[in-house]
Amino acid sequence: MSRRSARKNAFVLLYQMGFNTAEEYEQMKNVFFAEQEEAVTEEEKAYIVRTVEGAKANVADIDAMIDRVAKGWNTQRMNQVDLAILRLAVYELEYSKEAPVGVIINEAVELAKRFSSDEAPAFINGVLGKIASAS
Repeated sequence: MSRRSARKNAFVLLYQMGFNTAEEYEQMKNVFFAEQEEAVTEEEKAYIVRTVEGAKANVADIDAMIDRVAKGWNTQRMNQVDLAILRLAVYELEYSKEAPVGVIINEAVELAKRFSSDEAPAFINGVLGKIASAS
């Protein structure tokens, strides 16, 4: 599994967490990994879990960063797909720093192209660009 695929899986798991309680997370995580079509190595699993749990642990700060730069929008009004993509990318930009800024933003835009509306890639690119330049 490539890092791109691992990042996509982290996005999907983070998105799913938005519809479940914290108490359901362990069970949901186990089901998520059991249902993967492509084999997930321990290293990939660790990356996915670390990224998702890091984003959730810092969600208040991440949402505040998004709210500061998303003109005319706030995290309460955003659709859940865009919000999960942004949270994942902001976590990677601000906390994990395992990948170059350009790669993180590009991957987020690609996720938006695949899973969201036609307007989402430009919106996500703009928000992440502002956050990255403020760092």
